[in-house]
Amino acid sequence: MDLNEFIEEKEGSTGLEMKFYSNRSPKKGYSWEKGPTLIPEEKISRTEKSEVLIIGGGISGLSTGARVQEKGCQTTIIDKNKKMFALAGQIAAVNSRVMAEKGISIDKKQLAADWMKVSGSRIQEDLLWLFINRSAEGFHWMLDLAGDDNLEVGVYEAYKGLMFTEYPGTHHIFKKKGSTKYENFGGGMLACEIVQKAFLDFGGKLDRDTAALYLEKNAEGRVTGCVAVHGDEYIRYEGEKAVIIATGDCCEDDEMLEAFCPTGTRLTKRFTRHGNKGDGQKMLYWAGAALDNPEWAATVHTLAYSHFQGFWLHVNRLGKRFMNEDTWMQAKSMRCMMQPGGDYCFTIMDAKYADEMAERWDDLGGQGMTPLAVVGDAHGKELVEKNVEFQLSKKNAFKADTIEELAQLIDVPADELKKTIARYNEIVKSGDDTDFGKRKELLTSIEQGPFYALKWGPTLLDVFGGAQVTTNLEVMDADAKIIPGLYAVGNTAGGMYHVDYPLLLNGNSYGRALAYAMQLGDVLGK
Repeated sequence: MDLNEFIEEKEGSTGLEMKFYSNRSPKKGYSWEKGPTLIPEEKISRTEKSEVLIIGGGISGLSTGARVQEKGCQTTIIDKNKKMFALAGQIAAVNSRVMAEKGISIDKKQLAADWMKVSGSRIQEDLLWLFINRSAEGFHWMLDLAGDDNLEVGVYEAYKGLMFTEYPGTHHIFKKKGSTKYENFGGGMLACEIVQKAFLDFGGKLDRDTAALYLEKNAEGRVTGCVAVHGDEYIRYEGEKAVIIATGDCCEDDEMLEAFCPTGTRLTKRFTRHGNKGDGQKMLYWAGAALDNPEWAATVHTLAYSHFQGFWLHVNRLGKRFMNEDTWMQAKSMRCMMQPGGDYCFTIMDAKYADEMAERWDDLGGQGMTPLAVVGDAHGKELVEKNVEFQLSKKNAFKADTIEELAQLIDVPADELKKTIARYNEIVKSGDDTDFGKRKELLTSIEQGPFYALKWGPTLLDVFGGAQVTTNLEVMDADAKIIPGLYAVGNTAGGMYHVDYPLLLNGNSYGRALAYAMQLGDVLGK
Protein backbone atom coordinates (compact mmCIF):
# COMPACT_ATOMS: atom_id res chain seq x y z
CA MET A 1 0.00 0.00 0.00
CA ASP A 2 1.47 3.39 -0.94
CA LEU A 3 1.07 6.59 1.06
CA ASN A 4 -1.89 7.94 -0.93
CA GLU A 5 -3.77 4.65 -0.55
CA PHE A 6 -3.06 4.68 3.19
CA ILE A 7 -4.42 8.22 3.54
CA GLU A 8 -7.54 7.40 1.50
CA GLU A 9 -8.20 4.32 3.61
CA LYS A 10 -7.83 6.23 6.86
CA GLU A 11 -10.03 9.06 5.64
CA GLY A 12 -12.70 6.60 4.60
CA SER A 13 -12.68 4.63 7.80
CA THR A 14 -12.18 7.31 10.43
CA GLY A 15 -13.41 10.52 8.84
CA LEU A 16 -9.96 12.10 9.14
CA GLU A 17 -10.38 15.87 9.40
CA MET A 18 -7.67 18.48 8.88
CA LYS A 19 -8.63 21.37 11.14
CA PHE A 20 -6.98 24.44 12.62
CA TYR A 21 -6.05 23.50 16.16
CA SER A 22 -5.16 25.51 19.22
CA ASN A 23 -5.05 24.81 22.93
CA ARG A 24 -7.61 27.27 24.21
CA SER A 25 -7.00 26.05 27.75
CA PRO A 26 -5.13 23.29 29.56
CA LYS A 27 -8.50 22.27 31.10
CA LYS A 28 -7.09 21.31 34.47
CA GLY A 29 -9.61 23.08 36.64
CA TYR A 30 -7.81 26.37 37.06
CA SER A 31 -9.89 29.02 38.78
CA TRP A 32 -9.90 31.32 35.74
CA GLU A 33 -11.36 28.57 33.53
CA LYS A 34 -14.68 28.86 35.36
CA GLY A 35 -15.42 32.23 33.83
CA PRO A 36 -16.25 35.60 35.36
CA THR A 37 -18.82 36.51 37.96
CA LEU A 38 -21.40 38.62 36.14
CA ILE A 39 -22.50 41.88 37.68
CA PRO A 40 -26.30 42.25 38.05
CA GLU A 41 -27.68 44.85 35.68
CA GLU A 42 -29.14 46.97 38.47
CA LYS A 43 -25.65 47.44 39.93
CA ILE A 44 -24.24 48.96 36.73
CA SER A 45 -24.56 52.69 37.33
CA ARG A 46 -23.89 54.11 33.86
CA THR A 47 -22.70 53.47 30.33
CA GLU A 48 -19.71 55.20 28.70
CA LYS A 49 -19.69 55.06 24.90
CA SER A 50 -16.98 55.71 22.34
CA GLU A 51 -16.04 54.47 18.90
CA VAL A 52 -13.02 52.56 20.17
CA LEU A 53 -12.51 51.15 23.66
CA ILE A 54 -9.01 50.15 24.74
CA ILE A 55 -8.57 48.11 27.91
CA GLY A 56 -5.07 48.70 29.25
CA GLY A 57 -3.03 51.89 29.53
CA GLY A 58 0.59 50.79 29.12
CA ILE A 59 2.77 51.36 26.09
CA SER A 60 0.60 49.24 23.75
CA GLY A 61 -2.72 50.71 24.82
CA LEU A 62 -1.46 54.28 24.90
CA SER A 63 0.35 54.17 21.57
CA THR A 64 -2.58 52.42 19.86
CA GLY A 65 -4.98 54.90 21.42
CA ALA A 66 -2.91 57.88 20.31
CA ARG A 67 -2.66 56.61 16.74
CA VAL A 68 -6.34 55.64 16.41
CA GLN A 69 -7.46 58.91 18.00
CA GLU A 70 -5.14 60.81 15.65
CA LYS A 71 -6.80 58.97 12.76
CA GLY A 72 -10.21 60.31 13.76
CA CYS A 73 -11.78 57.63 15.99
CA GLN A 74 -13.07 58.83 19.36
CA THR A 75 -11.26 56.54 21.80
CA THR A 76 -11.49 55.74 25.50
CA ILE A 77 -8.71 53.97 27.40
CA ILE A 78 -9.36 52.38 30.79
CA ASP A 79 -6.61 51.05 33.01
CA LYS A 80 -6.73 49.49 36.47
CA ASN A 81 -3.59 51.27 37.72
CA LYS A 82 -3.90 54.69 39.32
CA LYS A 83 -0.78 55.97 37.59
CA MET A 84 1.08 55.36 34.36
CA PHE A 85 3.61 52.57 34.70
CA ALA A 86 6.39 51.22 32.51
CA LEU A 87 9.34 48.94 33.21
CA ALA A 88 11.28 48.54 29.95
CA GLY A 89 14.11 50.83 28.99
CA GLN A 90 14.69 50.04 25.33
CA ILE A 91 12.77 50.36 22.07
CA ALA A 92 13.65 48.22 19.05
CA ALA A 93 13.24 49.54 15.53
CA VAL A 94 14.47 47.88 12.37
CA ASN A 95 16.47 50.33 10.22
CA SER A 96 15.43 53.58 11.83
CA ARG A 97 16.65 56.96 10.61
CA VAL A 98 18.79 57.16 13.75
CA MET A 99 20.53 53.96 12.70
CA ALA A 100 21.00 55.28 9.18
CA GLU A 101 22.72 58.38 10.54
CA LYS A 102 25.19 56.12 12.34
CA GLY A 103 25.75 53.87 9.32
CA ILE A 104 23.93 50.91 10.92
CA SER A 105 21.56 48.63 9.00
CA ILE A 106 19.85 45.30 9.57
CA ASP A 107 19.29 42.56 7.00
CA LYS A 108 15.56 42.00 7.49
CA LYS A 109 15.55 38.54 5.94
CA GLN A 110 18.37 37.33 8.17
CA LEU A 111 16.68 38.82 11.24
CA ALA A 112 13.46 36.99 10.40
CA ALA A 113 15.34 33.71 9.93
CA ASP A 114 17.20 34.07 13.23
CA TRP A 115 14.00 35.05 15.06
CA MET A 116 12.28 31.94 13.78
CA LYS A 117 15.21 29.81 14.90
CA VAL A 118 15.20 31.25 18.44
CA SER A 119 11.44 30.67 18.62
CA GLY A 120 11.64 27.05 17.52
CA SER A 121 9.70 27.96 14.34
CA ARG A 122 6.54 28.15 16.46
CA ILE A 123 5.35 31.63 15.51
CA GLN A 124 3.26 33.37 12.87
CA GLU A 125 5.69 34.71 10.30
CA ASP A 126 3.20 37.31 9.06
CA LEU A 127 3.11 38.93 12.51
CA LEU A 128 6.89 38.90 12.70
CA TRP A 129 7.12 40.67 9.36
CA LEU A 130 4.49 43.17 10.48
CA PHE A 131 6.88 44.13 13.27
CA ILE A 132 9.95 44.11 11.04
CA ASN A 133 8.35 46.29 8.38
CA ARG A 134 6.53 48.79 10.59
CA SER A 135 8.67 49.17 13.73
CA ALA A 136 10.77 52.01 12.30
CA GLU A 137 7.62 53.78 11.10
CA GLY A 138 6.13 53.56 14.59
CA PHE A 139 9.35 54.70 16.23
CA HIS A 140 9.63 57.71 13.91
CA TRP A 141 6.01 58.59 14.64
CA MET A 142 6.73 58.61 18.37
CA LEU A 143 9.87 60.73 17.89
CA ASP A 144 7.90 63.19 15.77
CA LEU A 145 5.23 63.44 18.46
CA ALA A 146 7.91 64.46 20.93
CA GLY A 147 9.84 66.78 18.61
CA ASP A 148 13.59 67.00 17.99
CA ASP A 149 14.04 69.68 20.65
CA ASN A 150 12.92 67.35 23.42
CA LEU A 151 14.72 64.03 22.88
CA GLU A 152 18.17 62.52 22.69
CA VAL A 153 18.22 59.12 20.98
CA GLY A 154 20.99 56.53 21.26
CA VAL A 155 21.52 53.09 19.75
CA TYR A 156 22.90 50.43 22.06
CA GLU A 157 25.98 48.42 21.22
CA ALA A 158 24.82 44.92 20.31
CA TYR A 159 26.49 41.78 21.65
CA LYS A 160 28.80 40.26 19.08
CA GLY A 161 29.42 36.61 19.90
CA LEU A 162 30.02 33.35 18.09
CA MET A 163 27.13 31.43 19.66
CA PHE A 164 24.74 34.36 19.47
CA THR A 165 24.81 37.80 17.87
CA GLU A 166 22.42 40.60 18.74
CA TYR A 167 21.11 42.96 16.09
CA PRO A 168 21.99 46.66 16.52
CA GLY A 169 18.47 48.06 16.47
CA THR A 170 17.98 48.74 20.18
CA HIS A 171 17.26 52.40 20.92
CA HIS A 172 17.12 54.39 24.11
CA ILE A 173 15.45 57.76 24.42
CA PHE A 174 16.33 60.47 26.94
CA LYS A 175 14.80 63.84 27.65
CA LYS A 176 17.05 66.51 26.18
CA LYS A 177 18.68 68.79 28.69
CA GLY A 178 16.61 71.93 29.10
CA SER A 179 13.41 70.43 27.75
CA THR A 180 10.31 71.02 29.87
CA LYS A 181 7.74 69.17 27.75
CA TYR A 182 8.03 65.90 29.65
CA GLU A 183 8.64 64.93 33.27
CA ASN A 184 10.29 61.53 32.87
CA PHE A 185 14.02 61.25 32.25
CA GLY A 186 14.06 58.40 29.74
CA GLY A 187 13.27 54.83 28.78
CA GLY A 188 9.83 53.25 28.91
CA MET A 189 8.33 55.85 31.20
CA LEU A 190 9.27 58.63 28.80
CA ALA A 191 7.93 56.64 25.83
CA CYS A 192 4.61 56.13 27.64
CA GLU A 193 4.47 59.78 28.62
CA ILE A 194 4.98 60.85 24.99
CA VAL A 195 2.12 58.74 23.63
CA GLN A 196 -0.15 59.43 26.62
CA LYS A 197 0.23 63.18 26.17
CA ALA A 198 -0.43 62.83 22.44
CA PHE A 199 -3.52 60.71 23.12
CA LEU A 200 -4.96 63.33 25.44
CA ASP A 201 -3.95 66.21 23.15
CA PHE A 202 -5.75 64.50 20.27
CA GLY A 203 -8.92 64.42 22.38
CA GLY A 204 -8.85 60.90 23.82
CA LYS A 205 -10.44 59.97 27.15
CA LEU A 206 -8.34 58.18 29.79
CA ASP A 207 -9.94 56.59 32.87
CA ARG A 208 -7.36 55.15 35.28
CA ASP A 209 -8.08 53.25 38.49
CA THR A 210 -10.76 51.46 36.46
CA ALA A 211 -10.49 47.68 36.09
CA ALA A 212 -12.27 45.75 33.34
CA LEU A 213 -13.94 42.61 34.71
CA TYR A 214 -15.19 40.86 31.57
CA LEU A 215 -16.17 41.50 27.97
CA GLU A 216 -19.72 41.67 26.66
CA LYS A 217 -21.20 40.50 23.35
CA ASN A 218 -24.42 41.31 21.54
CA ALA A 219 -26.88 38.78 20.14
CA GLU A 220 -24.87 38.46 16.92
CA GLY A 221 -21.70 37.53 18.80
CA ARG A 222 -19.94 40.86 18.35
CA VAL A 223 -17.86 42.10 21.28
CA THR A 224 -19.38 45.43 22.27
CA GLY A 225 -17.45 46.44 25.37
CA CYS A 226 -16.85 45.47 28.96
CA VAL A 227 -18.10 45.84 32.50
CA ALA A 228 -15.56 47.59 34.72
CA VAL A 229 -15.24 48.69 38.31
CA HIS A 230 -13.99 52.00 39.68
CA GLY A 231 -13.96 52.01 43.46
CA ASP A 232 -17.44 50.79 44.42
CA GLU A 233 -19.01 51.77 41.10
CA TYR A 234 -19.68 49.37 38.23
CA ILE A 235 -19.57 50.95 34.76
CA ARG A 236 -20.35 49.61 31.30
CA TYR A 237 -17.90 50.75 28.62
CA GLU A 238 -18.82 50.30 24.96
CA GLY A 239 -16.72 50.51 21.82
CA GLU A 240 -18.98 50.87 18.79
CA LYS A 241 -16.24 50.15 16.29
CA ALA A 242 -13.69 48.10 18.24
CA VAL A 243 -12.69 46.78 21.64
CA ILE A 244 -8.91 46.40 21.98
CA ILE A 245 -7.26 44.38 24.75
CA ALA A 246 -3.89 45.76 25.87
CA THR A 247 -3.59 44.68 29.50
CA GLY A 248 -0.08 43.23 29.52
CA ASP A 249 1.18 39.80 30.48
CA CYS A 250 0.43 37.16 33.13
CA CYS A 251 3.72 36.86 35.01
CA GLU A 252 2.12 37.54 38.41
CA ASP A 253 -0.47 34.77 38.13
CA ASP A 254 0.94 31.43 39.29
CA GLU A 255 -1.90 29.41 37.76
CA MET A 256 -1.36 30.92 34.33
CA LEU A 257 2.39 30.38 34.61
CA GLU A 258 1.81 26.74 35.49
CA ALA A 259 -0.58 26.34 32.57
CA PHE A 260 1.29 28.22 29.87
CA CYS A 261 4.85 28.96 31.03
CA PRO A 262 6.16 26.42 33.56
CA THR A 263 9.65 27.94 33.28
CA GLY A 264 8.30 31.04 35.00
CA THR A 265 7.25 29.07 38.08
CA ARG A 266 10.87 28.11 38.77
CA LEU A 267 12.10 31.67 39.21
CA THR A 268 12.32 33.07 42.71
CA LYS A 269 12.97 36.62 41.48
CA ARG A 270 10.27 38.54 39.61
CA PHE A 271 9.91 42.18 38.75
CA THR A 272 6.67 43.61 40.12
CA ARG A 273 4.43 44.64 37.22
CA HIS A 274 1.63 46.35 39.15
CA GLY A 275 -0.76 43.44 38.93
CA ASN A 276 -0.03 41.76 35.59
CA LYS A 277 -2.15 38.71 36.31
CA GLY A 278 -3.29 37.88 32.80
CA ASP A 279 -6.51 39.89 33.06
CA GLY A 280 -6.66 40.37 29.31
CA GLN A 281 -5.84 36.76 28.48
CA LYS A 282 -8.62 35.62 30.79
CA MET A 283 -11.16 38.02 29.29
CA LEU A 284 -10.14 36.90 25.81
CA TYR A 285 -10.47 33.24 26.77
CA TRP A 286 -13.93 33.84 28.24
CA ALA A 287 -14.92 35.55 24.97
CA GLY A 288 -13.96 32.44 22.99
CA ALA A 289 -10.46 33.40 21.82
CA ALA A 290 -7.88 30.78 20.93
CA LEU A 291 -4.80 31.23 23.10
CA ASP A 292 -1.26 30.37 22.07
CA ASN A 293 -0.15 26.86 22.83
CA PRO A 294 2.41 26.46 25.64
CA GLU A 295 5.25 27.06 26.22
CA TRP A 296 4.82 30.82 26.19
CA ALA A 297 8.07 32.73 25.84
CA ALA A 298 9.51 34.06 29.07
CA THR A 299 11.72 37.11 29.38
CA VAL A 300 14.30 35.89 31.88
CA HIS A 301 17.10 38.43 32.26
CA THR A 302 20.11 38.32 34.57
CA LEU A 303 18.83 41.33 36.52
CA ALA A 304 18.96 39.87 40.01
CA TYR A 305 21.74 41.17 42.24
CA SER A 306 24.56 42.80 40.20
CA HIS A 307 22.76 42.98 36.82
CA PHE A 308 26.10 42.38 35.09
CA GLN A 309 28.19 39.30 34.29
CA GLY A 310 30.81 40.14 31.66
CA PHE A 311 32.97 37.66 29.78
CA TRP A 312 35.12 36.46 32.71
CA LEU A 313 34.94 33.08 34.45
CA HIS A 314 31.46 32.08 35.69
CA VAL A 315 31.10 29.62 38.58
CA ASN A 316 28.12 28.13 40.38
CA ARG A 317 27.51 27.93 44.11
CA LEU A 318 29.79 24.88 44.31
CA GLY A 319 32.67 26.90 42.85
CA LYS A 320 32.62 25.03 39.54
CA ARG A 321 32.65 26.43 36.02
CA PHE A 322 29.49 25.42 34.17
CA MET A 323 29.22 27.27 30.84
CA ASN A 324 30.80 29.13 27.95
CA GLU A 325 30.63 32.68 29.24
CA ASP A 326 30.61 34.08 25.71
CA THR A 327 26.85 34.22 25.27
CA TRP A 328 23.75 36.38 25.71
CA MET A 329 21.91 37.41 28.87
CA GLN A 330 18.89 35.14 28.38
CA ALA A 331 21.14 32.12 27.89
CA LYS A 332 23.09 32.96 31.04
CA SER A 333 19.82 33.08 32.98
CA MET A 334 18.80 29.63 31.78
CA ARG A 335 22.23 28.16 32.49
CA CYS A 336 22.12 29.56 36.02
CA MET A 337 18.65 28.11 36.61
CA MET A 338 20.07 24.64 35.85
CA GLN A 339 22.74 24.92 38.56
CA PRO A 340 22.47 23.82 42.21
CA GLY A 341 20.18 26.31 43.89
CA GLY A 342 19.42 27.97 40.57
CA ASP A 343 19.00 31.42 42.07
CA TYR A 344 22.46 32.90 41.52
CA CYS A 345 26.00 32.32 40.27
CA PHE A 346 29.23 34.33 40.29
CA THR A 347 31.63 36.00 37.89
CA ILE A 348 35.26 35.79 39.04
CA MET A 349 37.76 38.52 38.04
CA ASP A 350 41.13 39.78 39.16
CA ALA A 351 42.75 43.21 39.58
CA LYS A 352 43.12 43.84 35.85
CA TYR A 353 39.44 43.39 34.98
CA ALA A 354 38.85 47.02 33.92
CA ASP A 355 41.81 47.01 31.51
CA GLU A 356 40.59 43.70 30.10
CA MET A 357 37.16 45.21 29.48
CA ALA A 358 38.64 48.29 27.78
CA GLU A 359 40.80 46.15 25.48
CA ARG A 360 37.74 44.19 24.31
CA TRP A 361 35.16 46.98 24.35
CA ASP A 362 34.72 47.05 20.57
CA ASP A 363 34.28 43.27 20.43
CA LEU A 364 31.59 42.94 23.08
CA GLY A 365 28.35 44.90 23.55
CA GLY A 366 25.11 43.59 24.96
CA GLN A 367 23.59 43.95 28.42
CA GLY A 368 25.13 40.84 29.92
CA MET A 369 28.63 41.43 28.58
CA THR A 370 29.08 45.17 29.16
CA PRO A 371 27.42 47.90 31.19
CA LEU A 372 24.69 49.44 29.04
CA ALA A 373 26.39 51.69 26.49
CA VAL A 374 25.46 53.39 23.26
CA VAL A 375 27.27 53.24 19.92
CA GLY A 376 30.37 55.38 20.05
CA ASP A 377 30.78 55.26 23.83
CA ALA A 378 34.53 55.08 24.44
CA HIS A 379 34.51 54.80 28.23
CA GLY A 380 34.43 51.04 28.73
CA LYS A 381 37.00 51.01 31.52
CA GLU A 382 35.35 53.78 33.50
CA LEU A 383 31.87 52.34 33.05
CA VAL A 384 32.76 48.88 34.31
CA GLU A 385 34.80 50.23 37.26
CA LYS A 386 31.91 52.46 38.28
CA ASN A 387 29.50 49.53 37.96
CA VAL A 388 31.64 47.21 40.09
CA GLU A 389 32.20 49.83 42.79
CA PHE A 390 28.45 50.41 43.00
CA GLN A 391 27.77 46.68 43.30
CA LEU A 392 30.39 46.37 46.04
CA SER A 393 28.49 49.02 48.01
CA LYS A 394 25.23 47.07 47.48
CA LYS A 395 26.81 43.75 48.60
CA ASN A 396 26.17 42.29 45.16
CA ALA A 397 29.92 42.15 44.49
CA PHE A 398 32.78 41.03 46.71
CA LYS A 399 36.49 41.84 46.89
CA ALA A 400 39.34 39.98 48.62
CA ASP A 401 43.13 39.78 48.55
CA THR A 402 43.18 35.99 48.17
CA ILE A 403 41.02 33.35 46.50
CA GLU A 404 40.47 31.69 49.89
CA GLU A 405 39.10 34.91 51.35
CA LEU A 406 36.90 35.49 48.29
CA ALA A 407 35.50 31.96 48.56
CA GLN A 408 34.59 32.62 52.17
CA LEU A 409 32.85 35.88 51.28
CA ILE A 410 30.68 34.23 48.61
CA ASP A 411 30.18 30.98 50.57
CA VAL A 412 31.60 28.53 48.04
CA PRO A 413 34.09 25.72 48.77
CA ALA A 414 37.56 27.27 48.63
CA ASP A 415 39.29 24.12 47.40
CA GLU A 416 36.85 23.75 44.52
CA LEU A 417 37.10 27.41 43.54
CA LYS A 418 40.91 27.24 43.58
CA LYS A 419 40.82 24.10 41.45
CA THR A 420 38.40 25.75 38.98
CA ILE A 421 40.57 28.86 38.67
CA ALA A 422 43.73 26.78 38.22
CA ARG A 423 42.10 24.83 35.40
CA TYR A 424 40.81 28.07 33.84
CA ASN A 425 44.30 29.60 33.92
CA GLU A 426 45.64 26.50 32.15
CA ILE A 427 43.03 27.05 29.42
CA VAL A 428 43.98 30.72 29.13
CA LYS A 429 47.66 29.82 28.79
CA SER A 430 46.94 27.25 26.07
CA GLY A 431 44.62 29.62 24.21
CA ASP A 432 42.18 26.79 23.55
CA ASP A 433 39.07 26.30 25.71
CA THR A 434 38.57 22.57 25.29
CA ASP A 435 36.16 22.47 28.25
CA PHE A 436 33.47 24.89 26.99
CA GLY A 437 34.71 26.40 23.72
CA LYS A 438 35.01 30.08 24.61
CA ARG A 439 36.75 32.10 21.91
CA LYS A 440 40.41 32.83 22.51
CA GLU A 441 39.95 36.62 22.54
CA LEU A 442 37.87 36.44 25.72
CA LEU A 443 40.19 34.19 27.69
CA THR A 444 41.86 36.20 30.48
CA SER A 445 43.77 34.86 33.48
CA ILE A 446 42.87 35.19 37.16
CA GLU A 447 46.18 35.73 38.91
CA GLN A 448 46.57 39.25 40.32
CA GLY A 449 44.93 40.27 43.59
CA PRO A 450 42.67 41.77 44.66
CA PHE A 451 40.11 39.31 43.34
CA TYR A 452 36.44 40.06 42.66
CA ALA A 453 33.18 38.11 42.50
CA LEU A 454 30.02 39.52 40.93
CA LYS A 455 26.84 37.84 42.17
CA TRP A 456 24.15 37.57 39.49
CA GLY A 457 20.98 35.63 38.83
CA PRO A 458 17.85 35.29 36.69
CA THR A 459 14.72 37.40 37.03
CA LEU A 460 11.33 36.93 35.37
CA LEU A 461 10.21 40.10 33.61
CA ASP A 462 7.45 39.11 31.17
CA VAL A 463 5.60 36.16 29.70
CA PHE A 464 4.70 36.54 26.05
CA GLY A 465 1.51 34.75 25.08
CA GLY A 466 -2.05 35.62 24.31
CA ALA A 467 -4.83 35.38 21.78
CA GLN A 468 -4.16 34.30 18.24
CA VAL A 469 -4.67 37.26 15.93
CA THR A 470 -4.64 38.18 12.27
CA THR A 471 -2.22 40.75 10.86
CA ASN A 472 -5.01 43.27 11.44
CA LEU A 473 -4.85 42.27 15.12
CA GLU A 474 -8.35 40.75 14.99
CA VAL A 475 -8.81 38.04 17.61
CA MET A 476 -9.57 34.52 16.37
CA ASP A 477 -11.41 31.63 17.97
CA ALA A 478 -10.35 27.96 18.00
CA ASP A 479 -11.75 27.47 14.48
CA ALA A 480 -9.68 30.41 13.14
CA LYS A 481 -12.80 32.53 12.80
CA ILE A 482 -12.58 36.21 13.65
CA ILE A 483 -14.46 37.32 16.76
CA PRO A 484 -16.20 40.48 15.51
CA GLY A 485 -15.23 43.73 17.18
CA LEU A 486 -12.38 42.26 19.23
CA TYR A 487 -8.67 43.11 18.84
CA ALA A 488 -5.53 42.45 20.89
CA VAL A 489 -2.19 44.23 21.05
CA GLY A 490 0.95 44.04 23.14
CA ASN A 491 1.45 41.05 25.41
CA THR A 492 -2.18 39.96 25.10
CA ALA A 493 -1.66 39.36 21.37
CA GLY A 494 -0.08 36.01 20.62
CA GLY A 495 1.70 34.58 17.65
CA MET A 496 5.01 36.44 17.59
CA TYR A 497 6.89 34.73 20.43
CA HIS A 498 7.43 31.18 21.59
CA VAL A 499 9.83 29.21 23.80
CA ASP A 500 12.29 32.06 24.40
CA TYR A 501 12.14 35.85 24.28
CA PRO A 502 14.25 36.82 21.21
CA LEU A 503 16.86 39.00 22.86
CA LEU A 504 18.67 39.09 19.52
CA LEU A 505 16.92 42.47 19.24
CA ASN A 506 16.51 44.06 22.67
CA GLY A 507 13.42 46.19 23.19
CA ASN A 508 11.33 44.43 20.56
CA SER A 509 8.31 44.38 22.88
CA TYR A 510 8.09 48.18 22.82
CA GLY A 511 8.93 48.19 19.14
CA ARG A 512 6.05 45.80 18.50
CA ALA A 513 3.71 48.09 20.44
CA LEU A 514 4.50 50.97 18.10
CA ALA A 515 4.32 48.82 14.97
CA TYR A 516 0.91 47.45 15.97
CA ALA A 517 -0.27 51.00 16.68
CA MET A 518 0.55 51.90 13.09
CA GLN A 519 -1.37 48.88 11.84
CA LEU A 520 -4.51 49.51 13.88
CA GLY A 521 -4.43 53.17 12.92
CA ASP A 522 -4.79 52.04 9.32
CA VAL A 523 -7.38 49.36 10.12
CA LEU A 524 -9.68 51.51 12.26
CA GLY A 525 -8.84 55.06 11.19
CA LYS A 526 -11.15 57.17 9.10
